[in-house]
Amino acid sequence: MNSPIKPAARLPSVLVVDDEVRSQEALRRTLDEEFEVFTASSAEDAWKILERETVQVLLCDQRMPGESGVAFLKRVREQWPDVVRIIISGYTDSEDIIAGINDAGIYQYLLKPWQPDGLLMAMRNAAELHRLQAENQRLSLELRTTSPVLKKRVEMKYERVKREFGLDGLTRAPDSPLNPVCDLIAQVAPFDLSVLISGESGTGKEMIARAIHYQSRRADKAFVIENCGALPDELLEAELFGYKRGAFTGAYEDRTGLFQQADGGTLFLDEIGETSPAFQVKLLRVLQEGEFRPLGSPRPVTVDVRVIAATNRDLETEVREGRFREDLYYRLAIVPIHVPPLRERPMDIPLLAERLLDVSRRALGKDTEGFTAEALACLSAYRWPGNVRELQNAILRMLALATEPCLGAHLLAPRVLQAGADRHGAADDAELAAVGFAGTLQERVEALEARVLKETLIRLRWNKTRAANELGLSRVGLRAKLARFGLDGGKGGDDE
Repeated sequence: MNSPIKPAARLPSVLVVDDEVRSQEALRRTLDEEFEVFTASSAEDAWKILERETVQVLLCDQRMPGESGVAFLKRVREQWPDVVRIIISGYTDSEDIIAGINDAGIYQYLLKPWQPDGLLMAMRNAAELHRLQAENQRLSLELRTTSPVLKKRVEMKYERVKREFGLDGLTRAPDSPLNPVCDLIAQVAPFDLSVLISGESGTGKEMIARAIHYQSRRADKAFVIENCGALPDELLEAELFGYKRGAFTGAYEDRTGLFQQADGGTLFLDEIGETSPAFQVKLLRVLQEGEFRPLGSPRPVTVDVRVIAATNRDLETEVREGRFREDLYYRLAIVPIHVPPLRERPMDIPLLAERLLDVSRRALGKDTEGFTAEALACLSAYRWPGNVRELQNAILRMLALATEPCLGAHLLAPRVLQAGADRHGAADDAELAAVGFAGTLQERVEALEARVLKETLIRLRWNKTRAANELGLSRVGLRAKLARFGLDGGKGGDDE
């Protein structure tokens, strides 16, 4: 099927006003290929053309019988101010030029004899000016008419951000150990007090800091993050306080520091325990005085910033051993908050897993119906030494490897599978958990055997034929062991 033919774009329009017909024709021939050209021999004829045609550029001779070019363009300016006005003349009378600029608002004054290239360039520029003026007017009108719509959109996005990063965004079960933390956040967030968040790596300390910010009166201002453990002192100072050009080698331009960027809002200093005592002195001054001096600047800068710090270290121990300044610790830890590790929040894992799966779907562009019950049981049984970050990585792995609608336990890494085998589906969970710690030799061996059986079956998706072959058992022998350990209720058939 042939595509419809698009109409040719209309050429920019020019009105040439000159009382000499030969001059009109010469101008027409020069402009005709790039412009739609109208001609008039007098101001009166030109006015009639302007009333019935859309003209973008008006090129007018200065010396004409009756009304001069400047006088005519002055009237045009009043009636059609958007038309770009150009005077062409063989005379260089300064009064004419000044009058043209002041009274008629001409764009350019061209002299005769003109050169075709110069004339074309002037007309192209004039047509582009007209286009830009029209575009500016259109955008200005659009901004005026859409201002309420844009305001509503901004408000909706702001509310969405508050829901996602505020207290409602902290996924937790009704009996979660995280609930007292959230209650404390709700109490202290409205007050401009420094907060020190402690907890293992990957527990979500940044999420806690964001929740504090979005529950505070500073929620509509900036939330700025800096990882203090990732930079040496010199670079960290430059990042936080900014610098002036020439302050050090490589400082080719002024740079605004993060404290200034966070002015009115919140600055989150992650891994604060990794900073040196020398840097801690400089940070303490900012917290005490509310001002700092950018590198290379003779004048201090005053800021209004709420500081939230985080660490995976025991800063009280660091203070006692002299690695962290005591005065800075008490300045930062006006409100200390401890985030429990994920192993202390097993009831949160299914909820977290579902939420992280939504994030992973978007990240990988791959859809799934969710987790199988067995997969969730294995996720809940694992201790997650890497906390929420490790859980997210495990879900990304599952989603990447999945070939079926639901994410099964067989997609999990062996260490997670083994934890699920230890605690899921056997007749006596306490017995399995006691492997290597209590009981007779026979009891310990049997508990270990049950765990190996369970892990193998999960990994092989309950295909008992494959499990028997891998473990060197007959199908009858495998069935007997499964019945003995209470694993014969597992899903799947002998062969599938």
